[in-house]
Amino acid sequence: MKDERQAYLLLMAIILLWGANWPIMKYGLQFISPLWFASIRLLLGSLCLFALISARKEFSMPNTRDLPILISVGFLQLGLGLAFIHFGLTVVDAGRSAILAYTTPLWVTPLAVIALKEKISMTKGCGLCIGIIGIAVLFNPNEFNFTNIKGLIGNGYLILSAMLLAIVIIHVRYHEMKMRPLQLMPWQMLIGGKILAICAIYWEGTPDIEFTLPITVILAYNGIIASAFCFWAYQTIMRILPATSTSLGSLGVPVAGILFSSVTLGEPITMNTSAGIILISIGVSVLIVESLFWNKDNLTKK
Repeated sequence: MKDERQAYLLLMAIILLWGANWPIMKYGLQFISPLWFASIRLLLGSLCLFALISARKEFSMPNTRDLPILISVGFLQLGLGLAFIHFGLTVVDAGRSAILAYTTPLWVTPLAVIALKEKISMTKGCGLCIGIIGIAVLFNPNEFNFTNIKGLIGNGYLILSAMLLAIVIIHVRYHEMKMRPLQLMPWQMLIGGKILAICAIYWEGTPDIEFTLPITVILAYNGIIASAFCFWAYQTIMRILPATSTSLGSLGVPVAGILFSSVTLGEPITMNTSAGIILISIGVSVLIVESLFWNKDNLTKK
């Protein structure tokens, strides 16, 4: 019971810390180029997690059988996915970015149908339709400027980051890992960080960062808090709380992101934005609950 209470406190902390990071990232990108920002964040987070697992005497070299997971998570989710988020944030409001980046469950369902030949139930179909309608609401022509090419590309980057995570989730779901996720995470961050650093040197040149106190705090927050601590905390609560609580609880992150962005950056919370996130949240919730019960029923039958 005590562990469960602590896990819910960690979940609340994750919602607040990840939610607050959307306006923090938006502000930091005024002073740090997207690829260097993402690279430094991952490399710093990797160092912190290596220190953690070493202190717990859980350090281990990656198993060769986990190489596909190292590449998919390290390159697709953390490397390319984080780069897309940072590029998107340069032109899209932080609150809106948080909503689009958390649409991943909407893309998992059609991918599972296409790639894994999974059957889609009526409930899942309804959840998917509600979520897609929510995204469509966010692109209401009366409020969204379709002539703004940079804005369109930025929104596309954020949706692509959610799709990349969906691909990784499908891969992880059907890969039998030989090492614990927390042991793999620093290696995955290291891979993603190194790939982004190489890309940053090629496309953005040598980093031109003035390490003022605000920029140092932003980088430390992203590397130590938003990456290392929050990923560790998320791994912890997944082992303690029911999967439904963890999955649905994470929907609080974009809501917190919108609120923090409104308070700190003055981003307006319009009726259109509110309707969009409500519909997306309902659709995602339906998909999460349906998927968890479907998996439970399959396990019971086996």
